[in-house]
Amino acid sequence: MTRRVVITADDLGREEGSTEVILALLAEGHVSATTLICVSPQAARAAERVRELGVLPRLHVTLTSEHGVPPWRPLNGTATVCEPDGTLSSDPFALGARGEAHDVIEESQAQLRWMREHGLAPEAADSHAGTLYGLHGRSWLAEALRWCAGHGLAFRLPRDAGPYVGGPLPPPLAAAHEQAVALADSLGVAIPQTIATNRSTAAELGSYERLRDDYLRRLGELPEGTTELFLHPSREDAVAGPDGTVRAWEARLLRDPVWHRALERERVEVVKDWWS
Repeated sequence: MTRRVVITADDLGREEGSTEVILALLAEGHVSATTLICVSPQAARAAERVRELGVLPRLHVTLTSEHGVPPWRPLNGTATVCEPDGTLSSDPFALGARGEAHDVIEESQAQLRWMREHGLAPEAADSHAGTLYGLHGRSWLAEALRWCAGHGLAFRLPRDAGPYVGGPLPPPLAAAHEQAVALADSLGVAIPQTIATNRSTAAELGSYERLRDDYLRRLGELPEGTTELFLHPSREDAVAGPDGTVRAWEARLLRDPVWHRALERERVEVVKDWWS
């Protein structure tokens, strides 16, 4: 079996700086996929530009805002997804404490409808900030998988979660993950073999070279099958705080000849998706 990797730039449409970097990386062929945040004011322009490139983004189901940008508003306006002022909270635990499954799925549906109305028919979905997975309170993973099955969407749920979390899952999470994978299989929802990303801060990494070394290690450890490697490339000045540094480093990595030589040396095939 061949080792394959989908190199995804998450957060297209987040704001202008990230959007411009991601579009450039797509045009240069340095990433093979992207995900679109539909609730951002930049979303419509991002959708237009990505259509011009002939790239079909995945739906990045977004149920929370982010620090450093004006709060986003849900497309459906369902009560338990919103703050009292009608915006999405930047705290995923606030959503996890109050969000009701029906409202979460209704908002996901509204975002899917938005993409289709803007000339994009996504073939897969995933969860911005991991909110659908139950990492910040209640889980809507089963409902999300059934929703994906109803719309013929693949979903970013790793068959093997080890490379993402850095080791075995704790027993309760391992059992829930096993049940989710079994449900995805029973519903016919395609999922990747595994997923990987950087989860360290700029302070923990200390330098661009440390981030690059970590991604090179991940590349060498990819299992057989199709893995999704997802990054969040941007300009440093487009994202507030230390996160901007890491995102700028990821943009640099994707253009780094050392990275491209490693892809060739490891004989990893870069592909656009894990479901076709």
